[in-house]
Amino acid sequence: MKVLLIVLGILVVLAIIIGAWVAGIYNTLVALRNRFKNAFAQIDVQLKRRYDLIPNLVETAKGYMKHESGTLEAVIKARNIAYAASQTAAANPADGNAMKGLVSAESGLTGALSRLMVVSEQYPDLKANQNMMQLTEELTSTENKVSFARQAYNDSVMQYNTTREVFPNVIFAGMFGFLPAELFHIEDPAERNAPKVSFN
Repeated sequence: MKVLLIVLGILVVLAIIIGAWVAGIYNTLVALRNRFKNAFAQIDVQLKRRYDLIPNLVETAKGYMKHESGTLEAVIKARNIAYAASQTAAANPADGNAMKGLVSAESGLTGALSRLMVVSEQYPDLKANQNMMQLTEELTSTENKVSFARQAYNDSVMQYNTTREVFPNVIFAGMFGFLPAELFHIEDPAERNAPKVSFN
């Protein structure tokens, strides 16, 4: 009987140790997931600022670029698609499909903005417009902030994914529903550069 109690005691202690170990893995994954969600929230703030600047930029350009309505409409359409994609991704940054949709939409928006800037170079009065210069300066600043926020997000995702994928965490991550997170990267190398918005 005494031996049985000792064996039971050892088994209980082992179960407690294993339970605490699994709980530690779970808590670490939760903390890392929350960290990358917070990092995405920082991107979201800057993207919303960017989306708010674009209609003002287009409205200012509209007065000078009457024959370029297709370009202006393309920018607004791309902005609306990107805004909708950002709302979907903000609802659940851990959803890989939502992040892929956002990356694709942002690439489209960056391309449309680049085309707008190229076309606007042909309008000297627009380049000299004080409001346009201020808006493009704010847009450039916001683009830089998006880049920094994206880097912080990607660093957080990398840490989460690495912790999730190492053994034995990978066993428990799958059991607890911790799916891989998607990096926020630009797929098309031509889109990696922020749009040139200088009117000097």
